[in-house]
Amino acid sequence: MRMSSDISLDPSRLEEGCGAQSWAAERARRLSLQMLHRTLQRTTERLASELGRPTSVAPDWSATEWAVARAVVAIHGVSALLADALRWQGPAGWAQFLAEQKAHTARRFLRIQQLLQLLDNRAHDAGIALVPLKGAALHASGIYTAGERPMADVDLLVRKADSQRARQTLEGLGFRETYRTRKHLVFEQPGSQVPAPLGEHASNGIRIELHCEIREWLPLHAVDVSELVFPRRPRPGLNTYPSKAALLIHLLLHAAGAMSFRELRLLQLHDVARLSRCMVDEDWEEVLHATARTSDGSLWWAFPPLALAARYYACVPDRVLAHARSCCHWPLQRVYRRRTLSEASLSHLWVSALPGITWSRSLRETLAYVATRVAPSAETLHQRKAFATLQPRVSGGSWAQLSQGRRVLRWMMARQPRHETLQPVRAALRDAH
Repeated sequence: MRMSSDISLDPSRLEEGCGAQSWAAERARRLSLQMLHRTLQRTTERLASELGRPTSVAPDWSATEWAVARAVVAIHGVSALLADALRWQGPAGWAQFLAEQKAHTARRFLRIQQLLQLLDNRAHDAGIALVPLKGAALHASGIYTAGERPMADVDLLVRKADSQRARQTLEGLGFRETYRTRKHLVFEQPGSQVPAPLGEHASNGIRIELHCEIREWLPLHAVDVSELVFPRRPRPGLNTYPSKAALLIHLLLHAAGAMSFRELRLLQLHDVARLSRCMVDEDWEEVLHATARTSDGSLWWAFPPLALAARYYACVPDRVLAHARSCCHWPLQRVYRRRTLSEASLSHLWVSALPGITWSRSLRETLAYVATRVAPSAETLHQRKAFATLQPRVSGGSWAQLSQGRRVLRWMMARQPRHETLQPVRAALRDAH
């Protein structure tokens, strides 16, 4: 469906209303949000298709759709990848935007490389073994080159026994703990520049997330792969994953955790695809057998990310996908035979009441999950408030400030848009206007 005019997605119409707002103005806002949702879905699927299977014909999009497309590539972290992959130019400004994003990504990566070198030296001197995770490991193994893949954070894994010394090492480099989650501690440098409103920027502050274990709650059941990720014979300084299989298993688990909140990024599928294409039969056999060393002992949680990676990139061997499917419980398997990237990610505009319910594997777990969503724990409420304060562009907006009761009431009255989706869209539309 073609939008009737670009003014229908004026950024001012996407702002949250107030009590004094007229019924007509609120109705116009809701119509704009519905149109935005459709546009996000359409542009996300086309760009995902272009990254996996490039074509030579540019999309026939309106100016507003091209603006939303900029927000989509920022949300999904693929601007630099598209700068190299696209075979068409698009309208004036589109190619320039992608090129600028690629340049920022490359300059930022150089800063991160310098930080990793410092970390290697300091950890070696302190006798601490650290494992750089995900993006840093993919770059170190040559899967990506400088400027191809953005890195918002530096993730590090350390043995719990060494966590205090690791903390002291980070503090010695000028980093301070700003908050913590049940998965990691977050360190930032005081006075770091506020992130750019849209996409990558070379000057954005660098965060370090320190993990003592690699674990995801899906949605309440914890899957732990720490023993697979940490090398058996670590040395002081920075270490690599024990194998490609261990790296892939971590990427799949991280993607699964994001999918249980509808926060998957296209970049995560691209990571899986890039690594998969470097793997041989022996690596895949290790994936199938290594899961016996995880806390679950099976690949049930890997089927959704593998299914989407196979759909967009055709990169997963049939036998591996079949094995993961056979481990996966039927409701989750059924959903992800059909669910698209745009439905499993921040391209899905609306707040979901129970985004992870299909990941529950028993009636008891389902009921417990519903209970935690209706009445969140004190820890969850505290983290929600901390995120809204420390990361206003991600978790801000009035929704983040509402009590749980008012959230439920507003959600029941009308569909609520996600702030972390609206923020980059507003920034892209303001730039376009």
